Amino acid sequence: MDAEGTGTVVVGVDGSPGSRTALVYALEDAARRGARLRVVTAVQMPEYWAMAYGMAAPPPVPEILAGAQDAAQQEVEDVFDARPDLASQVEVSVDARAGAPARALLEAADGADVLVIGHRGRGAVSSTVLGSVGLHCVLHAGCPVTVVRSPRMQEPPAVQPEEAAAPV
Repeated sequence: MDAEGTGTVVVGVDGSPGSRTALVYALEDAARRGARLRVVTAVQMPEYWAMAYGMAAPPPVPEILAGAQDAAQQEVEDVFDARPDLASQVEVSVDARAGAPARALLEAADGADVLVIGHRGRGAVSSTVLGSVGLHCVLHAGCPVTVVRSPRMQEPPAVQPEEAAAPV
């Protein structure tokens, strides 16, 4: 807990369905704890050396970060539109950081009560394997880490046997 007696929940977002599920979970968790929510998005900066090889110049770093922050803020607003009950319960800040996602999340989670990340497994086997960012966070975070599976990764509904066709 912080000096004011209010904790902090940190969540990573990247616009994926898994990150939206993690954002909803983090908002609910922050409301339950009476904590603030820090929404973090990380942006890998373009390689400026590529300009030497005739590639187009990337936009300036502040412009890239502003665009990422706007996208993350829109993701929060979309969730609030769907869940207005959470909008009044949780103080939210949105932060765009330059660099590798795992490093940015770990830095943002320093001193937090919990770090929430989405899991975006792909396919039947990989849905059981944590991705590189998630694994790095789980192994190196200085706080508990909650990994939230997206709804499409939940167990499929039981398949009902087809009704026997009546003889003709």
